[in-house]
Amino acid sequence: MSEDIAVLGAGMHPWGKWGHSFVRYGTVAARAALDDAGIDWRRIDAIVGADTVRGGYPGYVAGATFARALGWQGARVTSVYAACASGAQAIGAARAQILAGQAEVVLVVGADAAPKGFFAPVAGERPEDPDWVRFRVLGATNPAYFALYARRRMAVYGERPEDFARVKVKNAAAGALNPSARYRTAVTAGEVAASPVVADPLRLLDICATSDGGAALVLSSLAFARRHGAGAPVRIRAVATPSPVYPRTTLDLPDIATDSARGAGPPADPPVGPPAGPPSGPAGMSFRASLGQAAYEEAGIGPGDLSLAEVYDLSTAMELEWYEDLGLCGPGEGATLVREGVTALGGRLPVNPSGGLCSFGEAVPAQAIAQVCELTWQLRGGAGARQVAGARVGISANQGLFGHGSAVIAVR
Repeated sequence: MSEDIAVLGAGMHPWGKWGHSFVRYGTVAARAALDDAGIDWRRIDAIVGADTVRGGYPGYVAGATFARALGWQGARVTSVYAACASGAQAIGAARAQILAGQAEVVLVVGADAAPKGFFAPVAGERPEDPDWVRFRVLGATNPAYFALYARRRMAVYGERPEDFARVKVKNAAAGALNPSARYRTAVTAGEVAASPVVADPLRLLDICATSDGGAALVLSSLAFARRHGAGAPVRIRAVATPSPVYPRTTLDLPDIATDSARGAGPPADPPVGPPAGPPSGPAGMSFRASLGQAAYEEAGIGPGDLSLAEVYDLSTAMELEWYEDLGLCGPGEGATLVREGVTALGGRLPVNPSGGLCSFGEAVPAQAIAQVCELTWQLRGGAGARQVAGARVGISANQGLFGHGSAVIAVR
């Protein structure tokens, strides 16, 4: 187990399509987090920015971009990129600096101004880039992958589109209570079923939109938190960012095939020495499952200790997979949790009480930070009408491209 760090402040710019620069969204979120923490920007020792591939060069050096927008004051600057896991990587970088004694208090910021419609690869000819290849070879947008996941669940577990619709109904009900959400209207299962098909079996209301938005956190050492007068702050206990291991037996965005080790059988001569990590695939542990497992091990807790979870619901069917990946239920049991109301507000283990990406949309560098903002507000008991009663332990999980992913555990 690693030493905890404190969350002193959390802030957001509301999600939507506002037509402004990502810098504005990140700056608003940063100032909100600083105000929440009661910390002056000039007292910040370091700033970590989660990068965006949009916004030109400033997007690739987000830490410096936000530092400049807030007013140069000499803080250590770090910029990180890990696709949809960028925000969690930024939290991890801040945590490392705090635990290493390089900084006492760190500001983490992520923001994006996303294009309307489907995400596409960065322009240019790059035949060795799997994201570029999947568009050129398959023409596969992200919803095509989400549909493959959904079809697999239908084939293997017998789930139906009505099961996926229940996830949307649950998350939209929570999002309707969240002032930072883009979509704040409850929906019915009938409305989900009546929305246009995007990638069969998924309909428009089964997938998340692209959005603008920003999120920020002020993190510190526990010693600084005590001096600052924060006697019992929310604490981050784990930031897990493992990479996959072979064999990988489930199709994973943006790849267009599993690895060949699946058909090769076990090696004739097992490698000498300890294994490099947990195996992937049906006989072992999937990449997404390894994220939660690594976080549980680091925090010294298990799924039974959780009060709530924030997961990466790029589609309704994918949220059901996260239930299983995080050990909230067994394989194929995700739909049962939703049918029984376990993961709804007021249920035994609410999942996405913020409303999730279903209600926010994707503002890529901000979303993993936004998940931890929600954990913070819930664990403080300050989430208003969407408050999870008695919340003490929360986990967030998301996945980025190219083997990036993360799980963060926060406690009170």
